[in-house]
Amino acid sequence: MESGYVTTPFGRRPMSLGMLASQQLAETIEPGMKRSKWKLFRAICEARPALGVTDRALTVLDALLTFYPDDEISEEKGLIVFPSNAQLSLRARGMTPATLRRHLAVLVEAGLILRKDSPNGKRYARRDRAGAIGEAFGFSVAPLLARAVEIESLAAQAVADRELLRVTRERLTVCRRDISKLIAAALEEGVSGNWEGISAMFRALLARIPRVATAEDLAPLLDEMGLLRAEIVNMLERRIKAKKIDANESQIEHHKQNSNPNSLYELEPSFETKQGEKAAADNDPNAGPSDERRLKQQKPSGGMSNRAGGAADPGAGPGLKSFPLGLVLQACPSILDYGPGGSIGNWRDLMSAAVVVRSMLGVSPSAYEEACSGMGPENAATVIACILERGGHINSPGGYLRDLTRRTERGEFAIGPMLMALVRTNGPTARHAS
Repeated sequence: MESGYVTTPFGRRPMSLGMLASQQLAETIEPGMKRSKWKLFRAICEARPALGVTDRALTVLDALLTFYPDDEISEEKGLIVFPSNAQLSLRARGMTPATLRRHLAVLVEAGLILRKDSPNGKRYARRDRAGAIGEAFGFSVAPLLARAVEIESLAAQAVADRELLRVTRERLTVCRRDISKLIAAALEEGVSGNWEGISAMFRALLARIPRVATAEDLAPLLDEMGLLRAEIVNMLERRIKAKKIDANESQIEHHKQNSNPNSLYELEPSFETKQGEKAAADNDPNAGPSDERRLKQQKPSGGMSNRAGGAADPGAGPGLKSFPLGLVLQACPSILDYGPGGSIGNWRDLMSAAVVVRSMLGVSPSAYEEACSGMGPENAATVIACILERGGHINSPGGYLRDLTRRTERGEFAIGPMLMALVRTNGPTARHAS
């Protein structure tokens, strides 16, 4: 291709600044640069949406490249192809002349080819006596060579985006299947919980999946479905743990009743204490070691909490799992202002911020301590962050926290739905942890 030339279209076709810019870009080809025309064409096909060309236009470009004599495009071998309309139409799968002209114009506007029109608009080449081409008029593929690095980069990004979309779709499909079957298992096993509400939430998430979606569209839905699945698994694991505890308690009671039949408790039934006798024995200065030993033998084991009474063993907690810190901060960005230095980088920072917020909200220390014992310190701090985020809708934060603690001990409260509601509200504008 000649360097430093400016050519305008033949006939009624107007000149534009875009065409001039494409011509100037074509002059920036690095010396010695070359590319395989078919590998470059494949990259153009991959990056087609980003380049703004249609599949029919690519059919025309494919036909044009067949007229380039070598496999590699380079300046040394020339950059002009000059097929007639009839030959170009044949190689373009019989495309009509009007359609051919329209798609050639698309390729020019996309900056993939240039027109170098002759004085009469015909395409031809002048050759010297040795048969070498001196000057040619037709279509220049110089922009392909000048933009080769850009095109290859766009193609690589398109491939990466397509792979990300595929992986995201697969994960979303697996998550949908897991949630559906876990809910069915919970209903079949009679696990207590608000399964109607969870099913409604699941259906709402499914309704938000667009028919034609990108990875960016599916990523937040996958996060919310993953959170819902984790919450369902959490509820089912609590049921499994409860069954194990009941079985262990039954085994312990059976062991107590049948082991050591020669113990003092069995041989000396006259020392069985009635209600109030232990306190009397403790206050009796004449009680001897043998009396104290008998009282200790009659004292029930305190290793298990009484489920019938509804009271949880302090510090044991109901087995709630804490959610990822990043998810908590995405759902509750307001808590960030109360962290050390105005930021939260770990769970210790969040728990420190929760103590400050607890005092600000008027939650008593005892209520917060009960929440830490019943839920675990991470979950208690998470609930405080949620209460802060919903502060305008909660009249008594302390009473609300005590109620959630009691519901947690009964296995009736789950943090997941609360976090999911706040993620939907604050997710797009949430601040991130430093």
